[in-house]
Amino acid sequence: MKIAIIEDELLAVNYLRDLLDKQTIVPVTETVILRSKRQAIDFFENHSADLIFMDIHLGDGMSLEIFDQVELFTPIIFITAFDEYAIRVFRHFTIDYLLKPFEEEDLHKALQKFISIRSNFDPEPVLQSISTLRQAENPGKMNHFMVREGNKLKSIDEHNTAYFFASGKYLFLTTMDNRTYIYDDTIKDIIHKLNPDLFFKINRKFIINKNAIVEIIKHSSQKVELKLSPAPEINSDVFISKRQITECLNWLKS
Repeated sequence: MKIAIIEDELLAVNYLRDLLDKQTIVPVTETVILRSKRQAIDFFENHSADLIFMDIHLGDGMSLEIFDQVELFTPIIFITAFDEYAIRVFRHFTIDYLLKPFEEEDLHKALQKFISIRSNFDPEPVLQSISTLRQAENPGKMNHFMVREGNKLKSIDEHNTAYFFASGKYLFLTTMDNRTYIYDDTIKDIIHKLNPDLFFKINRKFIINKNAIVEIIKHSSQKVELKLSPAPEINSDVFISKRQITECLNWLKS
């Protein structure tokens, strides 16, 4: 079982890792240590774990902000010195909430709860069913997008879609005539359904239509800004992710 520990205090990391090494309830085959919110976001964008131990206060912010950047369906045991977040964390797939300093017995109880829940509920068939339904609905690339306008449904053509952008837990679609709608999907999933000649995911927040770009500003080799039309009301400064710059510029040339 692969376990991720999101904790910025080295002593706390070592204490938890020692307790995990001693216990026999959960067989740990790999432990990933993530010392910051940024490390956790980067890791979970491309990897997964079977169980997460998560401190709430990290050196670069609140770990709860990780949920605004990536979707996590992984069970979580929160470990913190603060009790005021107990209600908020149970909005997520929370197994337990351990207050520091916790004892070995507290950890064992949390792991036993995790095993009990895991054996009675496996989310994988549900996720597979959702994936199968989406594939059945969209066997190829999508060129129209259904959005809600009041109590009606409206279809928006791909050529009238300026960009998709993520804000908080929602994905939004903005049209070329500057209308914005909530779109029922995630930025990580929808990029695989779009026409790659027309759309490109430039960073964690934006997927843009090539025809929405009105200006490219190269501040440096590692900092490239795009001016879009219509201009976004949220996140008005739009930059290409450093790791995407070369690929994005090649896409724009093609």
